[in-house]
Amino acid sequence: MEAKQHSIKSLKSYPETGGRSLAAAAGGDVGGGVVGHRAGAELEMDAKIQKAVDFKAEGHRCYKEKKFREAIGKYHRALLQLKGVHVAEGTTGSEVNLLNQAAAKLTEEQQRAVESTEIECYDSLTACLLQSELVNYERVKEYCLKVLSHQQDHFKAMYRAGIAYYHLGDYECALRYLRDAKSREPTDTNVLRYIQLTEMKMNKSGQRERESGKEVVG
Repeated sequence: MEAKQHSIKSLKSYPETGGRSLAAAAGGDVGGGVVGHRAGAELEMDAKIQKAVDFKAEGHRCYKEKKFREAIGKYHRALLQLKGVHVAEGTTGSEVNLLNQAAAKLTEEQQRAVESTEIECYDSLTACLLQSELVNYERVKEYCLKVLSHQQDHFKAMYRAGIAYYHLGDYECALRYLRDAKSREPTDTNVLRYIQLTEMKMNKSGQRERESGKEVVG
């Protein structure tokens, strides 16, 4: 009940999306049992999405205060709320369905809110991870690719994916993502520096291969 009350109070719009209130849209459908159930399911969905948005905002606050571990926890909690939305919608198959799949389909506004929140959370998670003393570049890569699956031209995700692949030793992939980032921001000094570093690594690697080939022939 508490979650639903919180949802109704804040349903005028999501902070990022604006537009018509989902509560208003749902309220106009009351009349039949099925329609009423659908409206209730939309409000349940809306409450989950609003919780995700709230956790994301808390994560941003922690990040600004340089509390990176706390920020990571908040972003994960936001994504957990969105995971519940996907389960309810029927887009994942391994977990308990919390809402009636037949009634609980995301509205267009909800879809926009979910996607933008996911993008921001994964993008912010990579920023937090890169502040760690021991960076988990495999995880950075994973989160960057999640962002790019939603938004292919996301500059920070392309750049950070390039960094991750560079430190993982996959220089070809690193160069590909870094060049994609350069196409978006041709004068960005960090991108240009990593492109130079990557090309140097590739040249050294190629030189070692050529030298080892000569030794075999000799």
